[in-house]
Amino acid sequence: MSNLDHTFAVILAGGGGTRLWPKSRNQTPKQFLKLMGPETMMQMSVNRINKIVPWERIIVVTNKLYQKEIKDQLPALPKENIIAEPHKRDTALAMLVGAQFALSIDHDAVIINCASDHVVTDETEFLNVMKAANQVAAENKYLVSVGITPNRPATGFGYIKIGQDLKKINHGQNVFQVENFTEKPNRATAQAFISTGRYFWNANMYVWSAQTLLAAFKEFQPDLFTRTAHLSSLGRSDFQTALPEIYDKAETISIDYAISEKVDNLVLIPGDFGWDDVGDWKVVYDLDAKNLEGNVIIGDNETHPTLTIRSHNNLIHTDKRLVAICGVSEMVIIDTPDILMIIPKSESQDVKKIVERLKEEGKKEYL
Repeated sequence: MSNLDHTFAVILAGGGGTRLWPKSRNQTPKQFLKLMGPETMMQMSVNRINKIVPWERIIVVTNKLYQKEIKDQLPALPKENIIAEPHKRDTALAMLVGAQFALSIDHDAVIINCASDHVVTDETEFLNVMKAANQVAAENKYLVSVGITPNRPATGFGYIKIGQDLKKINHGQNVFQVENFTEKPNRATAQAFISTGRYFWNANMYVWSAQTLLAAFKEFQPDLFTRTAHLSSLGRSDFQTALPEIYDKAETISIDYAISEKVDNLVLIPGDFGWDDVGDWKVVYDLDAKNLEGNVIIGDNETHPTLTIRSHNNLIHTDKRLVAICGVSEMVIIDTPDILMIIPKSESQDVKKIVERLKEEGKKEYL
């Protein structure tokens, strides 16, 4: 029997992020957008992990608002495998509930946790690393973090520092003890981290056996453990109806603060497979295919109606209208039915300031 015979995937798809506003909004967060080709981010993420995990063992934890969208985008996913959270409670509870669902099916469940809205450009290496992490989690009582090998001093990611080199598996794949976490350092600190070769980006990409995770929750988050303990004994039809009572009073806390930073059995396996969390429109530009003028043109239909004259290195996201530009360079132009946004590509991070202003002015219809 293969280690993968007990492997499940928990895909977190609850976010309503607005860093890719105005395409990503409360009703249509970025996991449901087509940013890198004909598939949405959600479809890319699930189809990728489906190479090693069958549909019946893929679990999607999402907000109840997005249940129908996920059914529509993933018709092969069993509908009972969509866990609709009644309230947002961050990643700790989402991952715990996903683990309890897997445990209700298989007492020996090992879980690969992935986001629904991240990009991976080297799928083969990604799958190799996940298989290695799965092996470590299945054979040892380790919680395994897949740390991303940094390629720039990014200030928007958390960093994980590795300690002792514990062993090698799968053709020399290193397994390290985790020493500590640092949240979003400044640029100078991030550069210093990278220069040591001992720090990795924290992508919240974890692999663990359900039993090992539950033991950690029992020790460090006994309230969440107690609230969810009965879920693993429920049938699939009863699982969803038990959630409102759990979520109404559960603490909102991330998996890092709840578990990862407290346990002594967390290890790290490096991952270098072209990962990015697509945190702003400039990242979309950097990752996407460019035409001869250096422009990236994407849209929600096949034709992408655009006219560009003496315009270079722009990102243009079209809807149905023709977008025509002349003598324009290094800009992000996003056209939707009710919003047109234009911002210098170098200032893409400031999209959040637009969203904050709209919130202040109570213009919820644009959020």
